[in-house]
Amino acid sequence: MDRREFLAAAATPLLLGVAPAFARPYGGTPLALVTADLESSVVAVDVSTGRVVRRLRTPADPRSIESIGWIGALVAHTAGGRMTLIDSDLRVHPITGVFGAPRYTAVSPNRRLAYVTDSARQEVVVVDVRGRRVVGSVDVGGPCRHLGIDRAGTRLWVALGSKAAAIAVLSLAEARRPRLVAAIRPPFLAHDVGFTPGGRRVWVTSGDRRRIAIYEAGTGRLVRTIAADAPPQHVTFMGDRAFVTSGDDAILRVHALDGRLLRSAPVPVGSYNVQHGHRWILSPSLSEGTLCSFTARGVPLDEVRVARSSHDACFIVGT
Repeated sequence: MDRREFLAAAATPLLLGVAPAFARPYGGTPLALVTADLESSVVAVDVSTGRVVRRLRTPADPRSIESIGWIGALVAHTAGGRMTLIDSDLRVHPITGVFGAPRYTAVSPNRRLAYVTDSARQEVVVVDVRGRRVVGSVDVGGPCRHLGIDRAGTRLWVALGSKAAAIAVLSLAEARRPRLVAAIRPPFLAHDVGFTPGGRRVWVTSGDRRRIAIYEAGTGRLVRTIAADAPPQHVTFMGDRAFVTSGDDAILRVHALDGRLLRSAPVPVGSYNVQHGHRWILSPSLSEGTLCSFTARGVPLDEVRVARSSHDACFIVGT
């Protein structure tokens, strides 16, 4: 492991301990928000108890959801071409602007801007989070889907499809005006993209085979590929661990940041997406409508049925 990656990983357990303490002064509770795709709603779950706190009515087809910290979460309603923001009081607000088919969101480190892939318009759209409005966009030349942002907020990697022949690299030197600066050609058709906590490397999962590629973020150099389960896989990170799900193989794999496999755990079939937050890892099931939680080391904690179908999940601090 690179020294910078090690220091970032070592700091994370301290941050995990701060999360509940952070919530208390503001009267907040860490909540998981889970999309109920077929029910036009988002379900708020207290992960510490496994209890459903509230069901929020939303526009149709809430597909992906991304935390914006204490502000709330952004929801992409793909079929309806809409975005909404759920605030910490669990109120649903529209995002003003034009979308074709919004897919996934990456949030800037300062929580002021969000970058949303729009596969229909082949753009990355820039959203002013506090203003709840679109303030810019950039053409990326393909039906963009999953994306990742580095910890400094200076780079975006964007997969140009669910089985993408290319990954667009965008400069965020001007945060409201992303600029296409490079293209990465992975050794397979790419699906998900994620930066390691230190920001030095990028993991690219596959949409067509059982492999994951690990890149140097600064140069785009391929470091290695590692074995994986059935595609498509999704990836998230916490501390010195990478968490990779395969919904088709119904498994969560836990890796060291150098790619070594550390452990695995079963998940319900259809548990494609995986997210981190506070001291937990979350994986919702598109097929079973469940939400599974794991410790920061990948130990299974709970499985809660929340809906008929659950595509994505994230954490917020509710008031």
